Order: sequence, then C-alpha cells, then structure tokens
Amino acid sequence: MFEQIKRLGTDTAIYGVSTVVARLLNFALVPLYANILTTAEFGIVANLYAYIGFIVIFYSFGMESSYFRYASSKEIGDERDNFSTPLLAVATVSLVFSLALCVTAKHLTPLFQLEPQRYNLLYYTAGILFFDAIVLIPYASLRLQRKAKFFAATKVLNIVVTVLLNILTVYVLRWGIEGIFFSNLVASFFSFCILLPSIFRQFRLSFHPQLFKHLLKFGLPIVPVGISGILLQIVDRPILKLLMDDSAVGIYQANYRLGIFMALITGMFEYAWRPFFLSHANDPNAKQLFSRVMTYYLLVCSVIFLLLSFFLENIIQYKFFGRYILPPPYWEGLNIVPLVLISYILSGIGTNLNAGIQIQKKTMYLLPTSLAGSISKIVLTFVLVPYFGIMGAAIATVVGYFMVEATLYPIVQKFYYIEYEFNRIVKLVVLTAAAFFIVMVVERSIVVKSIVFVGWCISLFSVGFFTKGEVGRIKQLFGKFS
Repeated sequence: MFEQIKRLGTDTAIYGVSTVVARLLNFALVPLYANILTTAEFGIVANLYAYIGFIVIFYSFGMESSYFRYASSKEIGDERDNFSTPLLAVATVSLVFSLALCVTAKHLTPLFQLEPQRYNLLYYTAGILFFDAIVLIPYASLRLQRKAKFFAATKVLNIVVTVLLNILTVYVLRWGIEGIFFSNLVASFFSFCILLPSIFRQFRLSFHPQLFKHLLKFGLPIVPVGISGILLQIVDRPILKLLMDDSAVGIYQANYRLGIFMALITGMFEYAWRPFFLSHANDPNAKQLFSRVMTYYLLVCSVIFLLLSFFLENIIQYKFFGRYILPPPYWEGLNIVPLVLISYILSGIGTNLNAGIQIQKKTMYLLPTSLAGSISKIVLTFVLVPYFGIMGAAIATVVGYFMVEATLYPIVQKFYYIEYEFNRIVKLVVLTAAAFFIVMVVERSIVVKSIVFVGWCISLFSVGFFTKGEVGRIKQLFGKFS
C-alpha cells in the first residue's frame, strides 16, 4: 500500500509543482490589482469571473468526466474514438455558445451585472470560455496518460503569460479591467496552441455515435451537479454585489484568494486523484488504500490550516519593499480566511468520496448532494450577509460544503463501502481545533503561535495518531537528514 500511496504522492507532487508555481504567480496579481484597481473595480472582475466559472459548465456538459471514465476502460471504441468524439462535441457546443454570446453582448450586460458601456468585456469572456473549454479533453488526456510533467509545464506557461501580460496591460499601459480580460484571453489561446501537437497525435475527424450516447448518459447527470457545485463556489459574489456593493465583493475576493495554499493542496490532489483511483479500482486492497489516502489528505490539510490561520495575518500586515500584499482597506476581510481554508478542506473530502460514485457509475446520485450544498449556501448567504457582511458569506460557504459531504457520504457508502479511519481522523480534528482556538481566543503573539504549533505536532505522536509503521518511516526520513 505504501508504494501505491507513494505513487499518488509523486504524481501529486509533480502536479503540485506546477500548481504551486502557477498559483503563486497568479497570486502575485492580487497585490497588483489591489494597489492599482479600486475595491469596486476588483469586485467587478471577481463577479465576472464568477459568471465565467458558472457558464463553462454548459460548455463542457460533463464530457471531461465522461472522457475519464470511458477512455480509462475503453469499453467502447478505440483510443482515438474516445479522444476525438468528446473533443468534437465540446468544440462544436463551445463555438455555438461563444458566437451567441458575442452577438448578444450589448443586450446581456444587465444579466452579468455590468454597466452597459462595459459590454466589450463579454467579447473577451466569450473567447476565454471557448479556448478554456476546448482544452479540457486534451488536458484530461495528459492526466490519464500520467504525462504530469508536460501538463505541469503548460499550466505554468499559461500563468506566466497571464502575469506578464497583466503587468504590461494593467500596470504599464493602464488598461484597467479590460487589460485583465485581454491577458486571460491571450493566455488561453496560447495554451491551446501549445496543446495542438498533442491534439493532432490523438485526433481523427470521426464521430462515434454509440460512444457519444454513453458519454452523454454518464456526463449529463454531472451537468446539474456541476452547476450546483459551481454555484456553491461562486454564488456569494453576485449576492454580495446585490446586498452590498462592488467594494464588498472586492474585499471578499481578495481575502478569499489568501486561501491559496489550501487551494493548492486540494487542487493538486484532485489532479492526481482521479486517474489514480480509476487505475486502482480493481486492486484487492483498493478500499483500504482509499481510506488511508483520506487520512493523509486531512493530515496535510491540518498542517496548512494551522500555519495559515496562525501566521498569514502577520505576513499580510508586513510591508515588502514599501508595499503591503494587501493594502489596509482590505484588512477588514482577514477574519474570513480560516473559514475559506475549511471550505477548501471540505471540498477535498468530497473529491475523495467521489471515487466510489465514479467507479460504480452512479453519477446521477451526485445531484441531490450538490443541491443540498448550493441551496444551503444561497439561502444562508441571503440570511447572514445583512447581519454579518462578508463574514456571513464565508459562514454560508462552509455550511454549504459541509452539507455536500454530509449528504454524499451515506450515498457513497451504500454503493461503495469504505471503512475510513475515523479513530485517527477524530484525534486529528480535535487536536487541530484545540490548537486553533487556543491561539484565536487566548493569545495571538508570534511566539505563542509557534509554541502551539510545535505542541500540536508533538501531540499527534502522544495520542497515537501515527501507526508504528508510520513512526518508523518518519524516523527513517529524519535519519536521512541528520
């Protein structure tokens, strides 16, 4: 089992390098935007990107998940059929939708909560959606083939282009919001061009009707799930704009992005996890393996959660080269960061639980769980924001993700029962919660935070969280560096 988890860790690390570099480069845009754009302009950008995240679900209509399921098993058609058919379907639908968006852009600004004179942003949006959608299948193919290094390189290049163009258009040329979307469009087209050789190697101009029928049967139930899921992620931005203003959205978005390192963990885990569990689904120890992965995932997340919750505020309020990462007007939103981190952790738990649903082809059961989360979040956001402002939106997000996992767990266990290591998980959660509240309630000095974190690490050993085998491996690891 250790070697299998080590393989998952290796793939996760490779994806992680690209994700870390990409996210850090992308995070570099936060101080750029925060120090040049007003909080209201930052809010407009965040709001429109929220819509992009929602609309792309319709562009892909579940084909990425369907590709993973059928390309990994090759139940119908050959390798090129399984690549070409979903790619042609996504490309056709994406072209039609983007053209329609361009033609009707001037009339759709109220729907996107934009001022009428900003209709040109929807032209960029149409292009971004098109190119981001048509690379979904090629990227999925790279993951399935375990070409993690090439996948990582293309992702990093995309962000490098985005950042450099943002510096040029936003900082140098002062194009404002338009420069941000122009940069994204060029970077998306650049990624498509990089992937063209890989596409040509696998593509043939043919369409497999029988395969497409099965792809739709598997993928279409995921569309409402995807819609509900993306609402869970981004619906708070439009609601904040409706109940408060663009400035509140900008402050919320800037601080939400401070959860970047937890987003890195969940993101790189998700990239590696799907091809991993599909390739090990038939192993005799698969369920025990998946259970152990959940435990290790939560352990890593607990470390990141405490480090960020303890020390991020000190970093944000320190001047680097005469500038803050976030200027003081954004600091009022720092208290949402721990809740953002918890939301990402819960999202990763759902990613792990989804293995059983995917393996057993029971994707139709994902909709009620996703709806439980998104509806809870929408209702609570409307209820809590008038009383608690952006903190209310953050609380609603945590509750929404919790509802997803709480309803997903019994469904998964019904079709694909896994005996999770709850004894270890409870110890981890209790110790992490205790450390967090000691710092947040009792004392917030850097010295005390450091002592509490070290004490937390030691307590994991004292309460028997680690098995004897794990303790031995940890000793071997430290022995190599001693």
